[in-house]
Amino acid sequence: MSILQITNLTKSYSGIKALDNVQLSLKKGEVHALMGENGAGKSTLMKILVGLTNPDSGQIVFNGNYLGNKGVNDKLRKGISMIDQEILIIPELTVAQNIFLGREKEIGASTSGWLRDSNINSRAKELLSQIGLEIGADVKMKHLSVAQMQMVEIAKAISNEAQVIIMDEPTSAISDKEVSTLFRIIRELKSKGVSVIYTSHKMDEIFEIADTVTVLRDGNYIGTKSASELDKNALISMMVGRDLDDMFPERRVEKGQEILSVKNLSRKGKFSDISFEVHAGEILGLAGLMGAGRTEIARVIYGMDQADSGDIFIGGKKTKVNSPRDAVKNGIGYVSEDRKGIGFIPALSVKENMTLASLSKHRKGIFINTKSEKEVAEKMIIDLRIKVSGSDQKVMHLSGGNQQKVVIAKVLLASPKVIILDEPTRGIDIGAKFEIYKLIQNLAAEGIAVILISSELPEILGMSDRILVLSKGRKTAMLSRHKATQEMIMKYAVE
Repeated sequence: MSILQITNLTKSYSGIKALDNVQLSLKKGEVHALMGENGAGKSTLMKILVGLTNPDSGQIVFNGNYLGNKGVNDKLRKGISMIDQEILIIPELTVAQNIFLGREKEIGASTSGWLRDSNINSRAKELLSQIGLEIGADVKMKHLSVAQMQMVEIAKAISNEAQVIIMDEPTSAISDKEVSTLFRIIRELKSKGVSVIYTSHKMDEIFEIADTVTVLRDGNYIGTKSASELDKNALISMMVGRDLDDMFPERRVEKGQEILSVKNLSRKGKFSDISFEVHAGEILGLAGLMGAGRTEIARVIYGMDQADSGDIFIGGKKTKVNSPRDAVKNGIGYVSEDRKGIGFIPALSVKENMTLASLSKHRKGIFINTKSEKEVAEKMIIDLRIKVSGSDQKVMHLSGGNQQKVVIAKVLLASPKVIILDEPTRGIDIGAKFEIYKLIQNLAAEGIAVILISSELPEILGMSDRILVLSKGRKTAMLSRHKATQEMIMKYAVE
């Protein structure tokens, strides 16, 4: 029996159709995957379902009744909740206060009518226990990791006792252990008749958790199939309209001279005694579970944090990197896992973001040479195949894959000898991933040393020439591409 039926849903922005006669039928107690590349219309459809925007035409029937356009609170009361990919929290409020924001009277009021934090905290503790998150309900959100924040968002959605929960990339920032917990929760929700609309760019998740798959492409409805009818290649073909070549083509490694090495690098509470080197033309993968120290090592190499001990060598020369400016001067580039937080400035244009790290090359006295700036930006747009209306378009209006290419372009324009890519394909669709992979391989082919940090083991195995495995801040293995397996990496990652 369908709990939600969408028919001929259409939505346009400035004359461009984001959705064109889209349909979807969601059964009670079903996990329904909504798939498509960035720009396919998934986000627009989800925004309509939760009341963030209204459709131009079409109808939505929920529990046998037409779903009106009365906004988010109306949808919540009717039983539709959403876990957004962009974590929406108030940092200065506690975990419990964030979970029950706007419902304090309902949850925390005493018999005398006063709000009691103890009531809210008690209910929040139950929810946190249910999802296996070991943090205090009275801890301020600003003190949590991104993964913990994401789990709090999941607790918040469950607390609404929704009949339909929309999960938009819910695993993009959580560890494998937390993913297992999330899937357990989803199965429990299914058993209680709760329906889930699930989006993810991680194919393995879809085939593990989804019952049904609906694919959108360029705002159009492509089809709906049972997940058991599909395999990875068939799903990719539906999403992109073509078969992709091997995602990780074999390449010959022309390893050159040593570009960067670290010796006995340590930072208290983060990692200890880390040593490795990376050569020109080589892709070195860094693998490990969340908290293993991968990003923390990258931040020290790039000068964002300081090591307590150990040394960094560039081209065999011992180098002190006290800041990102020092790193850039010494030929180190860094693409952060948090591209929206520190990778780019959303309100600036593509051109302005690309040249941020290399403005000194575009000076005319005390002024910026805008002609020179525009020329290099437009060349990068062509070289990296960035889909934009022009170099003056604001980055905030680009898809995730194109935003990531802008960040990579910014780093490349500073002429790095080594580039650190931290989760470069997180939250990016399968077609854009393929292009990022080709870009990374091209960088290595041009003699740049690449350090690739990724939580996706197929990505690490498919892209890396060697793989450094970390566990709890320690180096546990260095594996060659041809000998490494997922099982072997996991064995060393949990040591």
